[in-house]
Amino acid sequence: MIELSNIEKRFGDAVILKDISIRIPEGSVTALVGPSGGGKSTLLRCINLLEIPTSGAIRLGEEELSFAPGKRLGWQAIQKIRRQTGMVFQNFQLFPHQTAIENVMEGLVTVLKWPKAKSRERAMELLTKVGMAHKTDAWPSTLSGGQQQRVAIARALAPSPRVLLCDEPTSALDPELSAEVVDVLGQLAREGTTMVMATHDLRLASKIANDVVFLEAGSVVETGSAKAIFSAPKRERTKRFISTINAAHTYDI
Repeated sequence: MIELSNIEKRFGDAVILKDISIRIPEGSVTALVGPSGGGKSTLLRCINLLEIPTSGAIRLGEEELSFAPGKRLGWQAIQKIRRQTGMVFQNFQLFPHQTAIENVMEGLVTVLKWPKAKSRERAMELLTKVGMAHKTDAWPSTLSGGQQQRVAIARALAPSPRVLLCDEPTSALDPELSAEVVDVLGQLAREGTTMVMATHDLRLASKIANDVVFLEAGSVVETGSAKAIFSAPKRERTKRFISTINAAHTYDI
């Protein structure tokens, strides 16, 4: 389980996240939705401590950290949280000088210090899982956007993280390539992978999310099941956002 309690994030005088408290059950998928600049990506980065919250607390599994202005965290404590998370970025962030399988192996070899043979076996298992076994030796520059994102998902899953964090995983892709990634994430959801994703893609959110958190201006406006949020949101601001997004796309929720 992931539990965020009263999370606040400031950059100087700018308050980016305000008093965020949410619980994410193990084995569930939670979608963070809302307008650009609402704090979705920052919240994801706070969960895996790429950004350190200004105040509040995070619990991930058995590990818990609290934050306060001026409080210094030990590197070991930060790593205990980070190693339980896998991150999928909007623009893939594959290493261009490494093949697909080398990208997936990289963290296992350099961070976890696995033997190369064991790392390669794990990488091959995951590339097969995401439908990329036929591209193990391909360079990222030769892959489509959808293929690159599938390799990135395999890389994020390689160390068997407790939670997969996805930052706009389909926003850089056209609808056809996006469908490839939606299919992979949907399969992971059916297998019980815990996921938190920031997304503007309501098709993706409605297809695989159990719960939805609507964020605006760094605050939680509304939370609920995906079915409830998309079919009968309670807050007027949530209704307007979903209506606007639906009107701009041809798919139905």
